[in-house]
Amino acid sequence: MPLKEIADRQNTLHAKSTPQMILRHALEDVRIGDTALVSSFGAESVVLLHMAAEIDKNVPVIFLDTEMLFPETLSYQAEVAETLGLTDVRVITPDRAAVLQRDVDGILHQADVDACCTLRKSEPLERALKDFGSWITGRKQFQNGVRAKLQHFEKDPASHRIKINPLALWDREQIAHYIAVHDLPRHPLVARGFRSIGCAPCTNPVGVGEDDRAGRWEGSIKTECGIHFGANGAERDVA
Repeated sequence: MPLKEIADRQNTLHAKSTPQMILRHALEDVRIGDTALVSSFGAESVVLLHMAAEIDKNVPVIFLDTEMLFPETLSYQAEVAETLGLTDVRVITPDRAAVLQRDVDGILHQADVDACCTLRKSEPLERALKDFGSWITGRKQFQNGVRAKLQHFEKDPASHRIKINPLALWDREQIAHYIAVHDLPRHPLVARGFRSIGCAPCTNPVGVGEDDRAGRWEGSIKTECGIHFGANGAERDVA
């Protein structure tokens, strides 16, 4: 069955499902192949990670260490993995030869931020996902921009995989409530005004009333790293 048709059917089936129901289905549905959860261990990542751990602590979790992350993110990743008992966190780094060839001084982001995201995010993720038929993300509609029309299931426009977004319809209040009820650890940068946390050189705190992702690539039209959409925010098409 074509992937888009699978995604459309699953969206109909799970129109009123909870994120936990969607997660369990994603981890057990053999039609979409083995499933990995891709997490940035960012501002709200602990919600989806906790839900997954409640279902299966052995779920493969892919964490992209771009080698330009905040030290707080690296510490938080280790803390959350230990707290939740996750047993299969795969820390993925950029290809060493590619970094030496294309960004030996670590300043590629100053000249071409899209090329930096490709080198340090998109390419490593594609390698990490090569044995998986689907992957789970923590994206949500309230993050606005190109995410405003997000559905629970979609055909990944960048590969022949199904992408699952269990929290797509949750709002900021539901996220906060879940964290409070389960007493989950918060990313230390959240208290300093960071609501979307990526690489240190390209992430800033968000002001009152600003969009959650306003602090990413501040002063640029860029809104996405390229993992989910093209560098300029347009959804990528593949044959």
